Amino acid sequence: MSKGKLAIYWAASCGGCEISILGIQEKILEVDKAFDIVLFPCGADGKVREVEKLPDKSIDLCLFNGGIRTSEQEYMARLLRAKSRVLVAFGSCAHEGCVPGLGNLHTRKEIFETNYHDSPSLDNPGGTEPHHESSVPEGTLHLPEFYDTLKTLGQTVPVDYYLPGCPPESERIWEALEAILTGQLPPPGSVIGVNTTVCDVCKRKRTEKKIKAFKRTWEVVPDEETCLLEQGLVCCGPATRAGCGALCPQVNSPCIGCYGPNGGVEDYGARLMSALASVIDSNDPEEVERIVREGLPDPVGTLYRFSLASSLLRRSSRQAEAAKA
Repeated sequence: MSKGKLAIYWAASCGGCEISILGIQEKILEVDKAFDIVLFPCGADGKVREVEKLPDKSIDLCLFNGGIRTSEQEYMARLLRAKSRVLVAFGSCAHEGCVPGLGNLHTRKEIFETNYHDSPSLDNPGGTEPHHESSVPEGTLHLPEFYDTLKTLGQTVPVDYYLPGCPPESERIWEALEAILTGQLPPPGSVIGVNTTVCDVCKRKRTEKKIKAFKRTWEVVPDEETCLLEQGLVCCGPATRAGCGALCPQVNSPCIGCYGPNGGVEDYGARLMSALASVIDSNDPEEVERIVREGLPDPVGTLYRFSLASSLLRRSSRQAEAAKA
């Protein structure tokens, strides 16, 4: 039986998804039996020009991790979409934008100002910034254009399936690969994995939640049996798709929401906001405001840590940015 073709690509992300692929351990040999790798910049010396020469739809599976922040990443997303029969948004960055998507709170100019001028560890007396084009004696050098807004893979090209997680757990990766190898796939556009919440698989004891204050993780050592949200810690389990096995609550740490929204949820942050509001034990608007202000000093970073780019908000208001300028 002839092998299929597999492409793995890394865009705007940290690289953890690349490492997580190796987490399937000896099952990587099954992947080797089934696929020839035609592109894997992190692990093999494949050339983009060789991919460009391939017929359309000749790559059987592409695992694409990372959001789209530059013109090069957009080009690769469109190229791999054209060449691939099945394109998977692999991991939270491709699925929702993840932490790189929080850059959408700022403009390109503000990001460059921080990274090349204002950071205390910088040594850049000439104020040098990257430019799309730079002239040198040998000619013109080009860098990819850095976009003002990070987009998810699905906002850039049509995606066949989504595999969430930061990074996806190895068991879920193998389940997805197995489904693809056997042809037992869900309908196109589906999130591969379970359709339930972290709370549903968490083994901690739960009773009626009545919160008078939200606590930061460094302010308390929680007991190991009671629901963390009931102890005042902002646990994102009520709004987050299961798939990780509730690993963070197992080690006494609240869920941070990396598996994204459960099925049917249009905006993860709004769903989490509703869940947190429902446990505040007060009918006094001023007290509620105080509880939220003191317990959630970074509301966007808490409610949209992984999902800002894919949310109904997408980014900060350009009108507000213009007013600051």
